[in-house]
This record gives sequence, structure tokens and C-alpha cells, in this order.
Amino acid sequence: MINLTIISTTLLLLLSSTTQAFVTLSTTSISEAAPAITLKPKLLLLNAGGFEWEDPQDSFDQGVENPYKNPSLMDGENGLKVDPARLLEPRLSGTNLYFIGMMGSGKTAVGSALAKRMGSYNFLDTDQIIEQCTKMKIPEIFEKEGEPAFREIEGQVLDSVHAYVRCVVSTGGGIAERMENWSKLQSGIVVWLDVKSNVIMQRLENGKSGVKNRPLLQTDNPKQTLEDLLEKRKGKYGQADITIIVDTYETSADSVADMVIREIHDFIDDNPPAWKAAKAKAQTEGLDWVQ
Repeated sequence: MINLTIISTTLLLLLSSTTQAFVTLSTTSISEAAPAITLKPKLLLLNAGGFEWEDPQDSFDQGVENPYKNPSLMDGENGLKVDPARLLEPRLSGTNLYFIGMMGSGKTAVGSALAKRMGSYNFLDTDQIIEQCTKMKIPEIFEKEGEPAFREIEGQVLDSVHAYVRCVVSTGGGIAERMENWSKLQSGIVVWLDVKSNVIMQRLENGKSGVKNRPLLQTDNPKQTLEDLLEKRKGKYGQADITIIVDTYETSADSVADMVIREIHDFIDDNPPAWKAAKAKAQTEGLDWVQ
């Protein structure tokens, strides 16, 4: 087990460094990047049930729509296009994004690329946090402490991470196996990078770390072990809010990030906040949201 103070200190250091790295991107507001977008002024509505009542739309909804359904939102100044990733932040209202999936599925590469493109979100990697807190590499933790101890540490880190907002979080491949982790993951939007096992093996074999730095693949038949792990975890991964299928080795991190961005915009449309759904229902039925 790790002292929670160590985890908190490490997180603060990581968040401050990533915020500094993204400061250039973050200083440009949505309205500056895309003049077509006008943020709604705060409006106080009266006489709602005899009380002064503030429409949640004016507090939380900044008037940004799905740019894939309204392409004009991506038209910036001087013919420049606005990255649809930049339009996610006002729609997410601080909600975290959690990437889950097998080792080698690209969670770190895609998550980091997405956070940079969003501009105002920080990127965190739970494995990186674990290594900084323990002063050990992941294979060393498995060797000295065993997998159960690693999973305990992983749970501690996730417990601390989910207390923050505006984060894109890359998680370890086995984090979804423990039910207690799902209460934290489901506080945000969960994205499963569903990468075929043959693509993962190709990445691991051609990557810098290689298969030898993957503790769970230190078997006589790493490929079969990988396939067995994937089959075992599929049911848990399938609980994600969004699934992105990657079935070719050539698919780049930026291309996957593009797919993720579009799916998140669509997910927000399909899963509006409860107050917005209630308001839409009332208006559909011809009822006044407020009198």
C-alpha cells in the first residue's frame, strides 16, 4: 500500500506540469477560436413554483452543439478550421474521460493526443503515477510484490485520480477487472480501445519496451496468453460507454483520437444531463418549463 499523501503530491506535480505544457493551447477561448459560437448569458427566471429559479441551461450549457451535426461550428477566422476536440470541453463540463483496454492498445498515445487537442484537459497515466509513487517500474512491482499488491496500488491511484476533474486518464489493462474500480470509472465517460490481439502483439514486438516488459506475458506462449486475457476481460471492457474498434496496425494514434472525439460528441447528444432531458420532454409535451 502507498501513503495517500504521496499519491496526492504526485498528482499535483503531474497536473501542474501538464497544465504548464498545455498553457498555450488553453489561453485561447472557444469564442476566440470559433467566432460563430456565442456563449449564453446567465439568466434568472422568476415565478417557478413561487420561487426565483435559475434555468440550469444558463449555468451549465454553454450553447456548444455537436460540430459533426453542425459543421459551421468548425469554421474559424480567416478560413481556419476549429478542431472539434476543442469543442468538447464546454460540452463535457469538466467530466473526466477514462481510457480502458488491453496493454498495447494505445491508451497512453491516444489519451495524450486527445488531451493536447482539447487544450484545457490534463492527461494522466495511472501506470506512470504508480511508478512515480513507488519508485519502481511496473515489472519490478509484479516481481517483488506480486499482481495482487499491484492491483491494490492501482485501485488507490484511481481512487485519488477520480477526485479531480477535466482529466483524460489512461488506465492499466487490468483495472476494469475489479468491480470496486467501476464506481470511479463511471463517474466519467469510459472509452474502450478494442484492438485486435494480433495488432497488439505486432505493436508490442515492434515497440521500445517489447514483450519482455509485460509481466503478464512472461509465458511460453505470449500470444495465446494475450488472447486468453482479452477473452477474460471482454465482458468488463464491454461495459464502457464508448467502444472504438482498431483492427489494423497502421491506424495512427491521431486517427483513433479522431474517432474518439466524434463518438464522445455523439455520446453527449444521446445522453444529455437529467435536467436537459426533463426540459426537452416537457417542451415536447407542450408544457412550459417554467411559468
